[in-house]
Amino acid sequence: MSYVAKDYAHLIGMEGFSETLLKNHFTLYQGYVTNTNKLLDSLSQILKDGNTASAEYAELKRRLGWEFNGMRLHEYYFENLGGKSQLNANGNLAKAITSSFGSYEAWIKDFKATGTMRGVGWVVLYQDLFQDRLINFWINEHDVSHPSGCNPLLIMDVFEHAFMIDYGLKRADYIEAFFKNINWSAVEARYVSAKIINMQR
Repeated sequence: MSYVAKDYAHLIGMEGFSETLLKNHFTLYQGYVTNTNKLLDSLSQILKDGNTASAEYAELKRRLGWEFNGMRLHEYYFENLGGKSQLNANGNLAKAITSSFGSYEAWIKDFKATGTMRGVGWVVLYQDLFQDRLINFWINEHDVSHPSGCNPLLIMDVFEHAFMIDYGLKRADYIEAFFKNINWSAVEARYVSAKIINMQR
């Protein structure tokens, strides 16, 4: 079963994100989907041929994490954009943020500070499923540094392609635009569904 690139054209027109930037970003995402499918097909064929001890198999296996996570992280990112409403201050997610960071304002400060660190990568608000604690993580590469046992809630792309067409080197301005467009209902749904699954364990 092949992965199919999702259509995020509804995000065009979002405040602070030009059509050119978004279309370029969608094309990049579609490349991750294509490459994930190609790698899975190649690995399946090598397995059928009994050549799993080959260097080719090892290299393709290593590459799969990069392409797959590049696909999935972009899906999380695009799906937590396009919103206009604020986080529900009385909702479960807001309560978890306050419990983990002391206040919503402290969480924002930490998330934005993580996003403005030197380097490229991702900023992800993760939910530790074992303690229901929320932590902002810096993810340097698609396939490196993801915390085990954690659920991604809010994902912000801070690779150059996510902002340089519109903002040049002004990453902080991009982060402000990102915050104006968070789809909090999608983020809240990720949190609630993970809590339900975790309670059933």
